[in-house]
Amino acid sequence: MLQDNLILQHYGLNELNFDTIKSYRDRFAQVKPAHPWNALETKEFLYKVGAWGKVRDTHKEGVTLAGLLLFSEERIITEVLPQYFLEYRESKGNEEWTERFTSQDGTWSGNIFDFYFHIHEIVRNSEPQPSIASSLTEVLINMLIHADYNGEGGVILEKQPSHYVFSNPGLLLVPIDSVFSNTVSQLRNPNIVKLFSLLGLCERSGSGLKKVKQNWSLHHYKTPAIDQDVSMHRTVVTLSLSTQERQVSFSEKDTYNTSITDLGNNFKDVEKYQNAPENDVEIDSYNKNRYSYNKDLIEEFKSYNNDVNSLNKEDNCYNKERNLYNNDVNSYNNNHNSYNNEQEEDSSNLVNVENIDTKLWDIAALAREKKRLSPNQMEHIILELCKEKPLMLKEFAYLLERTPDGVRNNYLTKLLRKGQLQLKYPNQPNHPKQAYLFNKKDIEK
Repeated sequence: MLQDNLILQHYGLNELNFDTIKSYRDRFAQVKPAHPWNALETKEFLYKVGAWGKVRDTHKEGVTLAGLLLFSEERIITEVLPQYFLEYRESKGNEEWTERFTSQDGTWSGNIFDFYFHIHEIVRNSEPQPSIASSLTEVLINMLIHADYNGEGGVILEKQPSHYVFSNPGLLLVPIDSVFSNTVSQLRNPNIVKLFSLLGLCERSGSGLKKVKQNWSLHHYKTPAIDQDVSMHRTVVTLSLSTQERQVSFSEKDTYNTSITDLGNNFKDVEKYQNAPENDVEIDSYNKNRYSYNKDLIEEFKSYNNDVNSLNKEDNCYNKERNLYNNDVNSYNNNHNSYNNEQEEDSSNLVNVENIDTKLWDIAALAREKKRLSPNQMEHIILELCKEKPLMLKEFAYLLERTPDGVRNNYLTKLLRKGQLQLKYPNQPNHPKQAYLFNKKDIEK
């Protein structure tokens, strides 16, 4: 496997696409307007971000493999990586593609930086819910930074009416069962990660797919699926746009039907026994025992049927516990016998995305794009959010893409102390529905 910090001594600035470099530098300056690298010449800037390298013992220099992948053009990239290939395709459910473009079509650079932003625009325009679009681009960036570009098959994103499929060469570097809970990132291409992270597009926390799973759960979509094709050395991630469904398994149906048959036979046995010329005391005792048995069995199946029917209710409210404080956020996953057999998740950390409208999402956009904001900038964003509506801690964490503890300890507590915010339940700090309100009195002072 080629390392992405490999220095290609025979590939200089002329092998790079300067429109892509300009686009990257413009975005970098937008995210980091006061950064000293903005004043550097092109070669020195590329060296700082990891796209250019210097061989110390020979005094030779050149584009790094990461720099080639992000800033060069398809024809030049394939000189070094013959299997390199990028593709986006979309269909309406039939065999013909309604939209398709690849790194080889010659109408654009064919590098992974331009590929990302091309698809980013498509997703943003086709998915009306910002949280869904954000999750899709999260998986896209995850695919691009972890792909083995020396492997076969290329990087492919396929959109179908009911699902998205992300496929790339290279197997996972962490166990597949820890992908959605992993907090340590194993990097195949650390320089590519650096180049994207400098724009605030990814982190090294290993939490990207965990966030996607949570988002899919909030929308009641089926859990994202990850498959490893060991023979083809590929990883495939499928994001379904279908809602979760619970169906009675064949084994459950067989048990149910068998028991119903037994129940009918029991009644026949009782009738037969009652007509037999036996002692009245024996008959009475037998009937009492049978009646008790059948009564219990009938009650059992009434309960079973109620359970099955409740699964098919339109509101999916199979969880009937009345004491769950967060029923207002549709916390269906608090049922410890969850039908999807997923590991239990703390629903207090889940957010009802229906409460997050487009205006709130836009107000918090800068915080999501820039992982490092000054305290004044973050406080300003928080106050602007609270001017729109009272928000809970988990809603702040979701909108700002920060940890709940970090938001509370670094910002909310300070704003409460300054009197710019106030608690919805000031006499009950630990109220389960506690929210933060903008203090209008602070303006009047």
